[in-house]
Amino acid sequence: MAKDDKAKMFAQEYIIDLCATSAAIRAGYSPKTAKQQGQRLLTRPDVQAAIQKEMAKRAKRTEITADAVLQRWWDIATADPNEIIHLRRVCCRHCYGTDHEYQWRDSKEYKQAVRRAKVSAMEQDKEPMIPSDAGGYGFDRRVRPSPDCPYCFGEGQQEVYAEDTRDLSSAAKLLYAGVKQTRDGFEIKMRDQDKAMENVAKHLGMFVEKSEVELKNLPQIIIKRGVNSG
Repeated sequence: MAKDDKAKMFAQEYIIDLCATSAAIRAGYSPKTAKQQGQRLLTRPDVQAAIQKEMAKRAKRTEITADAVLQRWWDIATADPNEIIHLRRVCCRHCYGTDHEYQWRDSKEYKQAVRRAKVSAMEQDKEPMIPSDAGGYGFDRRVRPSPDCPYCFGEGQQEVYAEDTRDLSSAAKLLYAGVKQTRDGFEIKMRDQDKAMENVAKHLGMFVEKSEVELKNLPQIIIKRGVNSG
């Protein structure tokens, strides 16, 4: 394959994953020198023009613009994972009970507890130990712990909570990658936010490989040496 043909092939392959080394290998360059060849090709104006041409052709075919792709990556990179799943501290039963006594959700829950205590006592032929409702009613486990609680000392209880994914924001829905049922429950899968941010930075030209800088400066260094030596 001629050099110009390989360079053209490199441009076509480069737009697949924007990886110069992989594109060079797929274009027919030796894997041993693919990294150097890829970086060298990226400094050539004709190759850069060919890459831009291939990107324009692809955008026209798919009706996908670079701005749309960049915006999608940005939405993933900046989405809040807490919208999907988060660790929270919830109050204990004594946090907001009267005088920090055990608090019940409502009278129905309390009556059920009394009934269980009586049945258990009858089965064991013992006097029932009736629980107290001195702490009152209205327990809501979602409330943050009370810092004055003498039982949990304001630490409450740890709870992992997953949101209903139907109610996620548009950005959080992009971040959400599905759920996997496991033996112990379920596992929430998310897209790689660090990779998404890296893609944003890469396409905005924020990352420049050291080898790229060295290759771009190489012709200038040679010219300067030539002038000095003359």
